[in-house]
Amino acid sequence: MRKYGKFTILCVALTIAALTTSCGTKKAVTNDGADIRKTTTTAAGNSHGKNAKSERAMETAKMDFLRKVTDNAAYARNIVSKIKFTMNTGSKEITVAGSLHMRKDEVIRIQLTPFGIMEAGRLEFTKDYVLLVDRIHKEYVKTSYDSVDFLQRNGLDFYALQALFWNQLFVPGTQKTTDSSLKNFNVTLNVGASNSNHVALAYNKMSYEWTADPNTALINSVKANYNANKSDAASVTCRYSNFKPLGTKKFPTDILLTMSTKAVRNANKMSLRLQLNSLDTDDKWEAKTTVSSKYKQVSVEDIMNQLGGL
Repeated sequence: MRKYGKFTILCVALTIAALTTSCGTKKAVTNDGADIRKTTTTAAGNSHGKNAKSERAMETAKMDFLRKVTDNAAYARNIVSKIKFTMNTGSKEITVAGSLHMRKDEVIRIQLTPFGIMEAGRLEFTKDYVLLVDRIHKEYVKTSYDSVDFLQRNGLDFYALQALFWNQLFVPGTQKTTDSSLKNFNVTLNVGASNSNHVALAYNKMSYEWTADPNTALINSVKANYNANKSDAASVTCRYSNFKPLGTKKFPTDILLTMSTKAVRNANKMSLRLQLNSLDTDDKWEAKTTVSSKYKQVSVEDIMNQLGGL
């Protein structure tokens, strides 16, 4: 149980590293969008000879689609579910039972309970810090987003991470996507139910591309690329499926993240899958974890140094 639990905790630590490297954002976006590179959007089959009226109609169609995508956001403030957590590091794979607790704009928490008996560890993201708790070995890591080198260099943004888990569009450095900020996205509209519409955004050294169903406007995937240099290059693809009702909206109950990075040893390619099996909007839970004084605080570097054995 000790060895199994340690591997579980190290997998979660590796998740932190991969997510922060792949999905990082650094500077806050100003209202004028100065940090975002905006290019002209095109639609499949469009020709340059369209008249101004047709072009305006196309731009209107694109904005209408973006609004439809954002309107799919869940109304619920809390999303809670039992989960099956599967991590593949490339050399090993582990599947553990657990739970997911999310409170909008406050916290994302993954709790792992191997064999469904006891909590082995938890990973908690808040606006101010990342917390990793190892229940088996009574150790924990608590760090701000800018106090660790790889976090500071790549600048993990809580709201971008939240958007990944909540199946939403996001503009780096902002808390929420507004009607005005939708103008920063490039849209490619494809004709036919079998094709996807593509939504793209470029920000500093990051590029993002979402695919969404042209009819329902539900987001099926998002890919983020970080291209600073060859040694730091990283990407993460998040795929969503098995949408189920959550109030009046639909929410994905199968979330697969595939990550690739050269910035973290032994994390060249890995995947994390969350399968939600009991969607609920329960709010009877504490948003922040209090760590016992009996636990020993260790550094992120300590955890990262142990990943070489995976």
